[in-house]
Amino acid sequence: MSFGKMRTPVDIVIMRKEKDEEGFSTTVYDCLASVRAYREGRHGSQRWANLAAFSEATDLFRFRCIPDLNITTDLIIACDGDKYDITSVEDVKGRGMYIEVLAKKVVSTSGKS
Repeated sequence: MSFGKMRTPVDIVIMRKEKDEEGFSTTVYDCLASVRAYREGRHGSQRWANLAAFSEATDLFRFRCIPDLNITTDLIIACDGDKYDITSVEDVKGRGMYIEVLAKKVVSTSGKS
């Protein structure tokens, strides 16, 4: 993986609930990191064919490891105005250089993203 392929800007965010003074709960997204990533949508490649049996992921993201930030399934990826729930996280080749994330696109109940 090279920096040449990592062209897509993504934000790694955490979602939290915050109550206002009237007691109503609102959702707030806090950005933990902004990085460039390689993004691959789901399509008919051999890799996606192998993942199809057990994964509901719609996109794959690869980016450099971020010091002092542990990427977990509790976080969300924001990319191109869409949000993606992280379904799995893997350290590529176990070297601690790159993270590979499988994520599922979040679609609102009205059917729009």
